[in-house]
Amino acid sequence: MRALHEPALTRFVRLALPVVIVATGCAPAETADARTARTESSAVECRVSRISDGDSFHCGATGRVRLLMIDAPELAQGEPGREAKSALETLAPVGTLLTIETDVRPRDDYKRLLAYAYLKDGRMLNEEMARSGYVTALVYPPNVKYAARIRKAVGDARKAKRGLWSTDFFECAPRDYRAGRCGGTPRS
Repeated sequence: MRALHEPALTRFVRLALPVVIVATGCAPAETADARTARTESSAVECRVSRISDGDSFHCGATGRVRLLMIDAPELAQGEPGREAKSALETLAPVGTLLTIETDVRPRDDYKRLLAYAYLKDGRMLNEEMARSGYVTALVYPPNVKYAARIRKAVGDARKAKRGLWSTDFFECAPRDYRAGRCGGTPRS
C-alpha cells in the first residue's frame, strides 16, 4: 500500500522501473553482423601491403580487402587476369595509403573486408578500376550504396572500349567463369 506522502521521485522509480526492466529485457539481441557493421562502418585508413588480383588486396592489420561492386578476371584466366591485377597495382601500388569505407555488410563468407577504397586525392579505387575497363559491375545486396555510380563507370568504359572492353574478353564475365559456365577451368 502506498504511503500518503510518498515523495514524487520514489513514486516515479517504483512505477517506472519495472517498465524499463521489461522493455530492456524484450529488446532484440544485437547480432554479431550488426556489431561488426557498427564498429567497422566508419572510414579507416590502411596501407596496401600486397595486391592479390584486380579486385582485392591486403592492407596491413586490416587484412584482406575485397573491393565492392566490381569483379575482375581471375588470375587463372591468364593475360586478362594479369592485366586487371596490373591496373590495380598501378592505381594503388604497395605502400599506398587508402581510406576504407564499408557498406551494410562489412565482411564476406571468406572474412574479407568488403569495402570502397579511396585514394589520397579522393578518387574511389573501385570506380577507377571500373572506369579503366578492367572489371565488370557485380552487385551483392545489401551492399548497394554506390551501385549506380559503378555501373555508370563500367558502362562508360565499355562504350569507349577501354581496357578489356577493347576485346571480347567480357563475353564470359569473371562470375560466369568461376561458376564453370565458360570455356576453360574455373579456379577452385
